[in-house]
Amino acid sequence: MQSAGHRFRDVEHHPLLNESDGYDSPPSEGELTDRVWFIRDGCGMVCAVITWMLVIYADFVVTFVMLLPSKDFWYSVINGTVFNCMAVLALTSHLRTMLSDPGAVPKGNATKEYMESLQLKPGEVIYKCPKCCSIKPERAHHCSICKRCIRKMDHHCPWVNNCVGEKNQRFFVLFTMYIALISAHALALCGIQLFTCVRGQWTACSNFSPPVTVILMIFLCLEGLLFLTFTAVMFGTQIHSICNDETEIERLKSEKPTWERRLRWDGMRSVFGGPPSFLWINPFAGLQIRRLIRARKGGTEFSV
Repeated sequence: MQSAGHRFRDVEHHPLLNESDGYDSPPSEGELTDRVWFIRDGCGMVCAVITWMLVIYADFVVTFVMLLPSKDFWYSVINGTVFNCMAVLALTSHLRTMLSDPGAVPKGNATKEYMESLQLKPGEVIYKCPKCCSIKPERAHHCSICKRCIRKMDHHCPWVNNCVGEKNQRFFVLFTMYIALISAHALALCGIQLFTCVRGQWTACSNFSPPVTVILMIFLCLEGLLFLTFTAVMFGTQIHSICNDETEIERLKSEKPTWERRLRWDGMRSVFGGPPSFLWINPFAGLQIRRLIRARKGGTEFSV
């Protein structure tokens, strides 16, 4: 497709626009800044609900089966506080990953008027995604579930019902970290509880009967092992990708970098923001309650 001053191609890879080229400010974008991002995908919503139910189940078993019946007051208080705090941080990280814009390119911004506003040089090539009719910036990929091009898209995760991209990768990393921690904590508590119950011949071990206690603990151990393995591996791969400034899609496609890589701490700072601090592990950092209230009035930013 030819036009005066530049060439325009319909492709889905090797874009030439950079993040600083102003591609994310079409005229209609201002109307969407205060709306909530949510993907209406049936599989993703079911997986998200299952994630919350499993965390709540683990919290129930740890609190009511293992800690409250314990005769050691400080053991119950300390472990209960630590576990419940990490569970809240995990679920908060999950919510922020799910409800945050992952870095979507404005849909349908490949218009003649918008292209003229870019002030492209003669002969410069830009690329358009034929699926969502948007100008693709560098390192953006199209997600068939979100039906949008996502900047620095790592992958689409059904467990958070969203893509993991430029703007929400930090929350996804925190989610995997806190889930791995509470899984390891739950497994340790199960081991201690089992040892205590066997030594005391199941007398005053739990408020539940021994068979029910064993069944609840077995399910918790299976859940803990599964989630610990999955989230620990995912956490490690995410940190590796951040430190090498390479998304999972770019690694699988063996794409040669056309950008200046941010290695190690530079990559960590670009994702988590600023120098290392406790804000890096705080999913509440940057949360604006007033904006959320306005977002509820504005409706969903994007749904499919």
